[in-house]
Amino acid sequence: MADDGERHRQSRLFTDDDGEFDPERAREESLPVEDGEVIDTDDLADHQRYVEGRGIYDERNRVNDLTGREWKYATKSVIAQGYPPAVQHDLRSEHGGQKPPRLCAELIGRFSKAGDTVLDPFAGVGGTLLGASFCEHEGTGLREAIGFERNGRWVDIYETVLERENGERLERGDPPLADQEMRHGDCAELIEDVPDDSVDLLLTDVPYWHMDELEQTRNERATRESKLGSFDDGGDEADNGGGKDGDGGRERGDGGRESGDGDVDEDPGATGTKAEWLEEMAEKFDRFTDAVAPDGHLVVFIGDMYREQSYEFLSADLARALESTAPVTLAANLVWYDPSKDLHVYGYPFSFVPSMVHQNVLVFRPDDDR
Repeated sequence: MADDGERHRQSRLFTDDDGEFDPERAREESLPVEDGEVIDTDDLADHQRYVEGRGIYDERNRVNDLTGREWKYATKSVIAQGYPPAVQHDLRSEHGGQKPPRLCAELIGRFSKAGDTVLDPFAGVGGTLLGASFCEHEGTGLREAIGFERNGRWVDIYETVLERENGERLERGDPPLADQEMRHGDCAELIEDVPDDSVDLLLTDVPYWHMDELEQTRNERATRESKLGSFDDGGDEADNGGGKDGDGGRERGDGGRESGDGDVDEDPGATGTKAEWLEEMAEKFDRFTDAVAPDGHLVVFIGDMYREQSYEFLSADLARALESTAPVTLAANLVWYDPSKDLHVYGYPFSFVPSMVHQNVLVFRPDDDR
């Protein structure tokens, strides 16, 4: 069958008993990705439709709005996403653990559909909320987002960023980003106002253990430089695991997250020991999960850390803690790799200490029997 532009190419992922491509089975199972037999779009199943330039979409898709070809790409377990100085980066970088909004938009596109509700209970300066708004113009459609943030400064920054960004978009002739709902307060209290099963995707970056010491020097550049000097001198503690300070310098073993659930100035040292931190996170996610729809997802950024000559596998610890308490099951672990991160000479020449340029992105599903 000739490819006359009216048709779409289907892959050889499904074969018959003789190892030959089985187009009928492929149509039934709906895996419309590139390379393979040519199938006339008129012959597509009732639940399939061709989307120009994107491939074939299956109407039975309950996870997202991706076509089969896009779905295949989205299953990659490593996301290489740099940290561009965009979307008022200089202002958002007052928050040491803010995430690129377009990275958030990519994850939102993988785990929700247009019109869905996205919740970030540790919203910080609103990377998730901005990502949900970008989906309207650079994805499959707008999502409605809700953020919880106890630090009033971060709430103000989100609102200022949105105002400035939309001013620049207006000058360029681009449509504005939607204003999402940022709620100021403690997530443990605000979650009570969210109806059960009303959230399609929870996407967040959790506050980290050991932030009691690190947050108090959040914006003290001299302190950061002093810490880096100790690494170069072969110091025994390298907190260099996940996030990135806004000035592109300090790499943080706590994942770089400024606590979205606590105002540092009001409540220093609230995170306590790692065991206490894990217990606190598990209890909160136990409640958060009630708000997530049965076919929804919970997606959590978490960096690991190297501390006192020991690698702290925080992502694994957190996954086990959440599964042991909250009614969720770990479905995947994605890795966000930031190729723009600076490298530092940790431990040289006495001991190998990783210069981590990635964070883990844990993907959970609510349990069926919760």
